[in-house]
Amino acid sequence: MLFPNKYTHLIDAETWAFIKKTQNWYPPEAVNFPIARQREVYDDLCQAFAAKFPNEVETQDITIAGPQHDIPCRSYSREDNVNENAQILYFHGGGFVVGGLHSHDSYCAEICKATGFNLTAIDYRLAPEHIFPADYYDVVAAYRHLINQSQKPIILLGDSAGGNLAAALAHASRQEVRQPVGQVLVYPTLGSDWTKGSYLEHAEAPMLTTDEMIYYAKMRTGGDLSMWSQKELSPLYDADLTNLPPTIVFSAQCDPLRDDGFNYCAKIVQAGGKAQFFEETGLVHSYLLARHSVGRAKRAFENIVTALTLLGQQIWQNP
Repeated sequence: MLFPNKYTHLIDAETWAFIKKTQNWYPPEAVNFPIARQREVYDDLCQAFAAKFPNEVETQDITIAGPQHDIPCRSYSREDNVNENAQILYFHGGGFVVGGLHSHDSYCAEICKATGFNLTAIDYRLAPEHIFPADYYDVVAAYRHLINQSQKPIILLGDSAGGNLAAALAHASRQEVRQPVGQVLVYPTLGSDWTKGSYLEHAEAPMLTTDEMIYYAKMRTGGDLSMWSQKELSPLYDADLTNLPPTIVFSAQCDPLRDDGFNYCAKIVQAGGKAQFFEETGLVHSYLLARHSVGRAKRAFENIVTALTLLGQQIWQNP
């Protein structure tokens, strides 16, 4: 697949090697595969970039009672219980269509090891079998379960589609008995206008195009894109961005979703809240897969770990 010439200068050799490898596992035409095959290919892709599972981390598969079904989850903890300050509630990426406990297992384990925080990953329902708001109901149910089970402060973490769900939950949790102490969103989709800004500038970016983003939006909504303006589906459409937890967003420079994170943080600050936006230079969507092979992605992963650690300690550092 050919990309616009501007990416020749924006993206370094390590990242190009990463992009080429991902296309060998998950080619651009994968969006035309049957859904079951898309999921298989995506899981294989994630495993291709997984590192050795940390010896210090233990896992346990559990289920949480949801409003309509039992929600599969996986909990991660360090054997030494080194850091009891907080816990992480994590939502995986995958366009609301692919991904699950298996695809992001290595990533979750490394986050647990690096922060010392217990982490719970949620296997929310996927489209097209379960369109919105099924995924939203699952994450709200998971949060309610966690606050009833533990008094530890909760940090929300999500990447891509999972970042959307984490943000939607942050808004919804303002009605709960306890709020998260922070949220960390990694290249999230939040509801910016698809005809403006980075959706035009990076419409043909490597790893994710604007057309692919619209494809996933159609899958999530059952083809009814008029639903996209619902605040539970697109947090940027929420008229009230007050009283949200401290928010840190990491976006990629070469990503149509870049402006979603920027616009979200700007609106939170405008509403009197705490938010920081970081644009990772020269990186592309899904760069977390490259955290062991690309120097820029490794540093971005370290920045995410630092953000989680500080939020878990309820420390806010102004830029």
